[in-house]
Amino acid sequence: MEFTFSHLLALPMKDRMTGPASSKKISPLAYDALADSLSLIFWYKKSLARFLRAALREYPELLAGLDLENAPKRDTADVLVSRLMQGEHKYQSISIGLMLEISSMERFRELERLDDASWLERAQQAVADLSDLTAQHREIAAEHARFAQELASAIEEAEKGRATSKALDELKQQFLVLHSDANPQARGRKFEGFLNDLFWLFDLNPRAAYSLELEQIDGSFSFDTDDYVLEAKWLKGVVSREQLDVFEKKITRKGKNALGLYVSINGYSSDALKQYESASSFITMEGSDIFMILDGRVRLDDLLLRKKRYVNETGDCYFPATRMLGE
Repeated sequence: MEFTFSHLLALPMKDRMTGPASSKKISPLAYDALADSLSLIFWYKKSLARFLRAALREYPELLAGLDLENAPKRDTADVLVSRLMQGEHKYQSISIGLMLEISSMERFRELERLDDASWLERAQQAVADLSDLTAQHREIAAEHARFAQELASAIEEAEKGRATSKALDELKQQFLVLHSDANPQARGRKFEGFLNDLFWLFDLNPRAAYSLELEQIDGSFSFDTDDYVLEAKWLKGVVSREQLDVFEKKITRKGKNALGLYVSINGYSSDALKQYESASSFITMEGSDIFMILDGRVRLDDLLLRKKRYVNETGDCYFPATRMLGE
């Protein structure tokens, strides 16, 4: 991975200032080569000023008092590099990043437009010398880059986790409100919407209820390369064997590769589970599973994957989330 200032700026401030590079001193010759390169890679003072302001935007003290647009470029480069050298304990990572950034330059467009080719040759030689002198720091710089990437990934995952946790809390409140709804029909419609939101949260691409010529489908979703037909019931009691039989026929009519998920908040009768403990084209979920998902104790996608593996291995449609905690 090429080390650039974007990687460096992704590091925490303390790691940019000290970091793993602090264990090896920068050669004085490398500092000299940096000063030479800075004074040669741009023809115009304003171009050098823009580059330095962008590269060192979080360290304005390094540029304080410098007349970037009027002073000779060599004077600007010498003063800046002297500050970097004197504060090496603080600015070593920045110095190395600056050296490697310049070492990676391949085009010097302002110099290429000049009639005198000697300026371009001098800049190319200065950058080549700088590259040779900073070779010993490339492994350290690469470590910075890897750390920056890992840190950025960790931050992204943490932010995603916080967003998911907040969404689960909101869905949990909705679920508790549904428990107190005395209107079964209204609760059923809201429950379908609740499940839709829950499945969206875990990127399962849910699709709303739809009707075929001879049957009503509560919905469907995609998971682990498979499409699932969804049946969701919030009954006063348990789902019976006859109701699972109806669902089984829905699944078998969709083709041999069709899968199903039956969600029953209040569970299933013992004879229903007995019937589908050795051969089933669907998996089941109940209220306790949903509570564990909303509490963050298991992930919906992990639970579905475990249920699917269990039914494939045993034929049994019933695998409660509580078993995952004991595995």
